[in-house]
Amino acid sequence: MSKLRVNFPLSRRRWRIGKFVGLFSLCLALIVGCAGNQDDTPDPQAEATTTGGDRISMGTTLTVRTLDPADSYEIFPGILLYNLGDRLYTYEPGGTELIPQLATEMPTVSDDGLTYTIPLRDDVVLHDGTPFDAEVMAFSIQRFIENGGRPAFLLGEKIDTVEATGDYELTITLQSPFAAFTSLLTFWGVTPVSPESYTIEPGSFQPDTFIGSGPYKLASMTSDSVKLDVNPDYWGDAPGNEGVDIQIFTSPANLYNTFKTGGLDVAYQTLDPDQIADLETNADSGGWQVIEAGTTVINYMSLNQKIKPLDDVRVRQAIAAMVDRPLISDRVFQGQADPLYSLIPTSFDIYDPVFKTEYGDGNYDLARELLSEAGFSESNPFTFEVWYPSSSTTRSIVANTMKEAIETNLPGLVTVDVQTAESATLWDNVDKGVYPSVLSNWYPDYYDADTFIQPFLSCDKGSAAAGCEEGASQANGSFYYSENANKLVADQRSEQDAAARKEIFGELQEVLVEDVPYVPLWQNKDYVFAQDGVEGVEIQPTQQFLLWQISK
Repeated sequence: MSKLRVNFPLSRRRWRIGKFVGLFSLCLALIVGCAGNQDDTPDPQAEATTTGGDRISMGTTLTVRTLDPADSYEIFPGILLYNLGDRLYTYEPGGTELIPQLATEMPTVSDDGLTYTIPLRDDVVLHDGTPFDAEVMAFSIQRFIENGGRPAFLLGEKIDTVEATGDYELTITLQSPFAAFTSLLTFWGVTPVSPESYTIEPGSFQPDTFIGSGPYKLASMTSDSVKLDVNPDYWGDAPGNEGVDIQIFTSPANLYNTFKTGGLDVAYQTLDPDQIADLETNADSGGWQVIEAGTTVINYMSLNQKIKPLDDVRVRQAIAAMVDRPLISDRVFQGQADPLYSLIPTSFDIYDPVFKTEYGDGNYDLARELLSEAGFSESNPFTFEVWYPSSSTTRSIVANTMKEAIETNLPGLVTVDVQTAESATLWDNVDKGVYPSVLSNWYPDYYDADTFIQPFLSCDKGSAAAGCEEGASQANGSFYYSENANKLVADQRSEQDAAARKEIFGELQEVLVEDVPYVPLWQNKDYVFAQDGVEGVEIQPTQQFLLWQISK
């Protein structure tokens, strides 16, 4: 039997907040970066994507840095791994209910919330013929943590030991209770890999291969294409297609043109707002489908309490009152994003639009009153610095839309100073307290409200006077410290009763709106386009994209 004890550094989380958000800033920049370039000239890449038979051709502008599950921490590789591999638990297609996948039942959890006993399937074979069992799963989790890849902290900060306590029984002991742990086990990287093909060694990764247990095998991968073949030995239902051929395009315009001229069955990520609007308008005459879904990607502004005058809660509250989300949605996104009034996305039943209730949108009278109480006036105006990564055209438009609206409605009282920095520089400096405010976004690690609260409101070391000196809120650029917030975060993480946990999340959202370490701004919508006759194309509520459901 194998057993692992884990002691993983908490600082790993900081990379995720900076660099990964940088990736999404880049993706968002691509959304608007090619507006107007919409001619119908066929793209030469289309020839490579057109396939016959029942294989599905798909196009995207997202790239694949690695398919090693121990190191993959970006959107598109995550989608591929979700289709190439299985996890202990997953979600019912079309819903958010957790169900067993490689497990046969939901875990048995000890009374203290620390030990999870998981029974496993005994009929699964990996892509290379290796039988799946508890030893394979324990090896894969151990490798995920010990190899030290980008997502390693997700398990390394939580697991104390993992052990094969039987041929088909896995036992995981946590360092402290964590109510969302079963949800975390749905993360795409927590998937079995073959001990015959992978090793446990810090820094050892295989970016161009994948040998796991899922419905597809990786046939080939280059810088501009990925091909998936059906796994004939898959233990579950066979895919609805004979494989998937994915073309990676160099620009949204090329993706748009190739799909519109019939060179692709499916187009997903990323098109600019004008292109999306055109495909929506002409869907009936063009012969394609538009599939729209909400996302769990949130966009927000962090407010650095270490820089005056943002240490004054009244100033932070005034900023919250100034923001006009519907204006941003209309001008920047053409309605292709929804206003967001909490850090928890609207898809969760615990979402409470606390910022709308408390501050409204463009409530300039309230903002003037709060700034006056804080000592500002036309003779002593408030200069508000807003920073964003230079690669993000979207955030540039958002920042300047805010500037115009605020300065127009609070003339002489507020000046908005829009500033930009190269992405790597910006994210490297966020946790150093360099910027008063930063426009950021956040993509969740797993489908649970914890991943929208703990990374923002918790702090490992600090004080109310000094702010956060070490921990999540420091890494996120707010330097927020609250003993009450820390306690509530710990309480929801240890609370096993769903109703009681929901109440705690309600309290946390009230803390958020009162202290305003962040201002939630908007929530993206997601779009996928499919030619008529292509069926089963659906964006899951958890943001996954199930390729095996697609047929034609």
